[in-house]
Amino acid sequence: MSIRHGLLALLESGPRYGSQLRTEFESRTGATWPLNVGQVYTTLNRLERDGMVVQDGEDEAGHALYVMTDAGRDELRNWFRSPVDRRSPPRDELAIKLAMAVGAPGIDIRDVIQSQRHHTVQAMQDYTRLKAQATDVSPDNRDDVAWLLVLEQLIFQTEAEARWLDHCEARLVRLSLLNAQKEKQRKKEAESAAGTAEGTTTGNAAGTADGATDQPARQPGASRAGSGRSRNR
Repeated sequence: MSIRHGLLALLESGPRYGSQLRTEFESRTGATWPLNVGQVYTTLNRLERDGMVVQDGEDEAGHALYVMTDAGRDELRNWFRSPVDRRSPPRDELAIKLAMAVGAPGIDIRDVIQSQRHHTVQAMQDYTRLKAQATDVSPDNRDDVAWLLVLEQLIFQTEAEARWLDHCEARLVRLSLLNAQKEKQRKKEAESAAGTAEGTTTGNAAGTADGATDQPARQPGASRAGSGRSRNR
């Protein structure tokens, strides 16, 4: 979130002091991203350092007023013209959590998904209820319209997250079935190999026994007859 450019956009309407900028920022965004005064003044100091804003007097209560410079105005215009870069998305805690949960020992990722789904659906219901309240009366000022845009973005975002969680669960089910099929095939091949090895061993043993039985027995008489012939010579 660009607090820097958000403050510049508010300063384009005229001089503002720190807490006033915070109030207007939260009013414009429906306090979706609350700021504290320290963040505001830290950002103003950096903008002043970069020549984007300057202090220009005080109001009646003694608050230092900030105004935007030409450099700040150019920066703001460039921000509005440039698309938000999606090639380097911010880290998403949920995506990181699910990625780490895959294969983590002792963690059932389906429980993680189910817990998040319950929270996401609840958030979507809350946002939808807020939208219904906001549209009971047609928005008639810029702050109301701005808040409605932010709210609708949150609704679309949670809807997309719910669909993504369904997709994650379906993918994990397919992975589980695939692993089960691989394990079944592995066991089948192992049993087949064991059966083949057992048959070969049994066959070899039987062949050895048969070979021993088939050997002709020596005839004692034949030996004696041969010896007699030798003596006669």
